[in-house]
Amino acid sequence: MLITITDIFTQQQITDIQAKTKTIDWKSGEKTAGSRAARVKRNEQAELQSGTGRALHAQLLQAIRSHPIISAAARPQRFSRLMLSRTGPGGGYGAHVDNAIMGQGTSRMRADLSLTCFLSAPEDYDGGELEIDLPGMVHSLKPPAGSLVLYPTSAIHRVAPVTRGSRLACVGWIQSLIPDAAQRALLFDLTNLSVALRNQLSADSPEILTLDKSISNLLRMWAAL
Repeated sequence: MLITITDIFTQQQITDIQAKTKTIDWKSGEKTAGSRAARVKRNEQAELQSGTGRALHAQLLQAIRSHPIISAAARPQRFSRLMLSRTGPGGGYGAHVDNAIMGQGTSRMRADLSLTCFLSAPEDYDGGELEIDLPGMVHSLKPPAGSLVLYPTSAIHRVAPVTRGSRLACVGWIQSLIPDAAQRALLFDLTNLSVALRNQLSADSPEILTLDKSISNLLRMWAAL
């Protein structure tokens, strides 16, 4: 499943985030990648462990975690720490696959879904498309600022070279309550159907109650707690 959500952040929030990124420290992105990925990673990563960086991380995570489409499509059990990346001319991120297991100790988690939140307007930089290999085609994405792309962590993907300007993006990973992608997709379809029917039927109608019961029972069958 690949989903683009266009309203994670408002323009005012984007302006605020961009201003905060000018007051935090940045380091080479190669230091945050595995040995294989480091060979193709050419960007900068923000320091988000203290001060303004920590507050910015909390702001980003809260917006992503609370979005209803993220909840319905991903069925999140855990979120990784987010990374904030900046890519200028000559930078990019070659073809790679994200790690299946993220973090250490109590933060250790299985990565089922990857997310990229675009924080720069597409007209502010050339290149920098997120390219995702899925069966039958390569998806090339460069949505408006404030948009988030959710896609399988198992997919080969890359960031095309930036040739002008600066590309700012937030990336992270989700461990889902529903490990099976086909089951997640079915639950997402049923949830969307439930929302649509509520515009036509009363909440206590037999059709809504039966659909809600089916969603709950499928969650009970498939959830890996």
